[in-house]
Amino acid sequence: MLIVLATSPRVAPGLLTSAAWQALRSAAVVLAPAGHPQLLALDEAGIAYRVVSAVGDAVHAAVQAAAQASGQDGTAVWLAPPDDAPVVPPGARLLHGSADLPGAHLIDLVATMDRLRRECPWDARQTHQSLAPHLVEEPYEALDALESGDQEAFREELGDVLLQVAFHARIAAERDDGYDIDDVADGIVAKLVRRHPHVFADVPISGADEVTRNWDDIKKQEKRERAERAGTAAASADPPSALDGVPFAQPALALAAQLQRRAERAGIPGDLARLDGDPGDNDGDPGNIDGDPGDIGRDLFRLVARARAAGCDPETELRAAARRYRDLVRDWERS
Repeated sequence: MLIVLATSPRVAPGLLTSAAWQALRSAAVVLAPAGHPQLLALDEAGIAYRVVSAVGDAVHAAVQAAAQASGQDGTAVWLAPPDDAPVVPPGARLLHGSADLPGAHLIDLVATMDRLRRECPWDARQTHQSLAPHLVEEPYEALDALESGDQEAFREELGDVLLQVAFHARIAAERDDGYDIDDVADGIVAKLVRRHPHVFADVPISGADEVTRNWDDIKKQEKRERAERAGTAAASADPPSALDGVPFAQPALALAAQLQRRAERAGIPGDLARLDGDPGDNDGDPGNIDGDPGDIGRDLFRLVARARAAGCDPETELRAAARRYRDLVRDWERS
């Protein structure tokens, strides 16, 4: 009998199931292709093996020869090349000796990125700066796919977003003072654990709103500690603000919404969203464009506040309106 032993290329050699080790130790012959990553583990375990070219007729012939020579029952184990789809000849039994944990395929991305960086002329010459536009473009393409309802397209675009993380981390790893993809993962894991004490510690909560408040409080504490370590908490420096860390490079409507959300959570008066402090002006017609052009930005900011008060995301609503307008234009063109 032939047992095809499948192993994952993402699991360290030697980390096999007890059933796999039992099959290896009890087999009449163990067969493997040259260079198989498990061979060193077999050497350390004292398990003899024979190197053959490929599974198939050659393996079956080797099994028969080994059985005749050993006088045993002819059971052989073929260490299939690490692959997601091992070849199993008719009559053979497939045995999985190791299995991937969730997220293990990210190892493939790291290995692929390493090879591209070494062997592809285009990938090799990229820098953080040359890739910067993609940090903006790829998330928007993912959002567009999500809004289309096409989950397959969304999955593909998420891969493009993930590529940006892997690419930048690979570039950084080449610098003497840089970091690698594991440092990036360690950083976000540490942050998530730190900001979820109700999950990873014994902090009780009453609901999602308290999670948000705790998150903000922990984030403020982190900023204070970071400033103290950097020596930036001098008397002349600006005091910490609820708006610290808001990226001003994001689209204007998203920026306005994030500023307002941060201010609201910090208890800052909502009247400030009117910008001029005149409650009466908020009753005007935002569609009136005959006034001072300088009022347009203020009116847009007020509309953001109105959208948020109605429980809407202004960026999403504007994108939805843009899609409706696109459809109207296309209908008109077709007619």
